Amino acid sequence: MISHAKSHEIDGDDRGATEGPLVSSGKKAPGAFLTISEVADVLDVPQHVLRFWETKFSQVKPLKRGGGRRYYRPEDVDLLKVVHKLLYTDKYTIKGVQNLLKGQSKLQILQGAVSNDPAPQQQAASNSNQETAEDKAHGRLLHEVLNDLKSLRAMIKTD
Repeated sequence: MISHAKSHEIDGDDRGATEGPLVSSGKKAPGAFLTISEVADVLDVPQHVLRFWETKFSQVKPLKRGGGRRYYRPEDVDLLKVVHKLLYTDKYTIKGVQNLLKGQSKLQILQGAVSNDPAPQQQAASNSNQETAEDKAHGRLLHEVLNDLKSLRAMIKTD
């Protein structure tokens, strides 16, 4: 037997409209919106990780209601499962997943546009190598600046 979480259909109050029907065991029906704590349980990650992912992946946009409460649509949860798999199973970094998902809509990602196709991975690896070379160049420059500052400090102390 199915019951509703709120009696919004009877009294016209739509505050519970996103919560969807409940099955008699107290679990939400497939397709119902989930709260951040429910999604955290599904993915076995802390809630703050989900909030962090929202800042890093533009495709993750849960519905926000009064007081900033987040409600995740089924497609949001599926997208988060893809992100979780890439990070925890495939061992991508946040930057690697960002590169992989860049320019793709939520629908494209869920339809399997993110695959083990070597071309995007080679592109991401190339970007990663390029960043490493840039990081090394910046490191050398910073080291030179530091040495110059130490020299200036030594000159000031001797005066």
